[in-house]
Amino acid sequence: MASILTVSELTRVVREVIEGHIGEVWVEGEISNYRRQSSGHHYFTLKDDRAQLACVMFARSYGAQTRVPLADGMHVQVYGQVTVYESRGQYQLMVRLVQPKGQGVLQAKFEALKQRLQAEGLFDPDRKRPLPKFPRRVALVTSPTGAAVQDMLNILRRRSPWLSILICPVRVQGEGAALEISRTIDHVSSRALELKVDVMIVGRGGGSLEDLWQFNEEIVARSIFRSRIPVISAVGHEIDFTIADFVADRRAPTPSAAAEIVAPDIVALQSELISRSSALDRLVRQALEIRRIRLQRLAGMPHLRDPRRLIFERQQRVDQLEMRLVQLGKDVFQQRRSRIEKILMFLSAFRPDRLLQAKRAELAVLEMRLRRSLSANVEFRKSRVTELANVIRLLGPQQTLERGYSITLDARGNVIRSVQDLEPGDRIQTKLADGAAKSVVEELASG
Repeated sequence: MASILTVSELTRVVREVIEGHIGEVWVEGEISNYRRQSSGHHYFTLKDDRAQLACVMFARSYGAQTRVPLADGMHVQVYGQVTVYESRGQYQLMVRLVQPKGQGVLQAKFEALKQRLQAEGLFDPDRKRPLPKFPRRVALVTSPTGAAVQDMLNILRRRSPWLSILICPVRVQGEGAALEISRTIDHVSSRALELKVDVMIVGRGGGSLEDLWQFNEEIVARSIFRSRIPVISAVGHEIDFTIADFVADRRAPTPSAAAEIVAPDIVALQSELISRSSALDRLVRQALEIRRIRLQRLAGMPHLRDPRRLIFERQQRVDQLEMRLVQLGKDVFQQRRSRIEKILMFLSAFRPDRLLQAKRAELAVLEMRLRRSLSANVEFRKSRVTELANVIRLLGPQQTLERGYSITLDARGNVIRSVQDLEPGDRIQTKLADGAAKSVVEELASG
């Protein structure tokens, strides 16, 4: 019995089959149902008269190329990878490049591969290696019959006669040429130590875009990237650019220029050697002359004619230093002794026990003065309190009552200050000096 798959498992298997067997393709058709999301992603359907294909182009892919304005009804050629959108269970094309119908397919393939390899870091300047200044052997991966190899041989032999040259013949155009170039680069790279090859030139002479296309193939670019030794790309003329140029450690505008870059000029080297030799001779003569003058000056010095004189002067200097040191010791000792005597005199004049006794006497006097001050202050406060109590008593309500006045209160005990606070029938209380009387208001009269 066959195993039972879930929908997710079956969809994943279909996706792996589609991506593994179809991969990246060019598709031509008409755009419909185009929409651009706020995220910058583009969704549309590519159709012809018999079928349609869902497409998605992410913002990073659209922004990485020359931005072709997309719209319904456009006839375009798109490049991308066929995959499956598992959430909906439908296959779709993830578009990496869009061009209007009719634009060169080769140029579009060039741009698409260039963008992809650049994103992978194959063009990163930080990974490019410097060329050897004096290579021992150079490998030429090129056609053995073209004019380019003869130009390179002539320049290499003329500029650097000692240079060993290894010609690695390959086809540079036609079907299968890219694979041949790739395998040759890998072979030279893997045996570079054994073959004693220091640098490799990969290239050919000029031609059309179709003629140079083998150097735009991904397999060649990755072989150059893998190379263990520096690679110079020399394809076509100065105006021609290939993927190999971007991956290589150095681009030469022409094969002849590559030969000039890699081979130091023997004439220039000889001229530089002569110049440096002359400069070295001049420096040596100057150094010898300076040493001779110094020797003459030293030979005329009296110390060298009579070394004992130098010893006697040094002994005299030692004796002087000894006397100065002894005197200095005496002076320092005397200064320390004088200072100690001053300190002893100071301590005798200001003995701590005497100082403590004086401070205790001062403290006793201050304590006595404080007690007297506190006692006087307390008496003054008592007198003041008595005076204030008499004033309060004289000004109090009881004294007012004793002088013949009375105080009238309402039933709640509040002082009545005006007849307007009373009404007939209210109960009131009249306080006198010796008691109180309660009464009822019968009649009110204004004063």
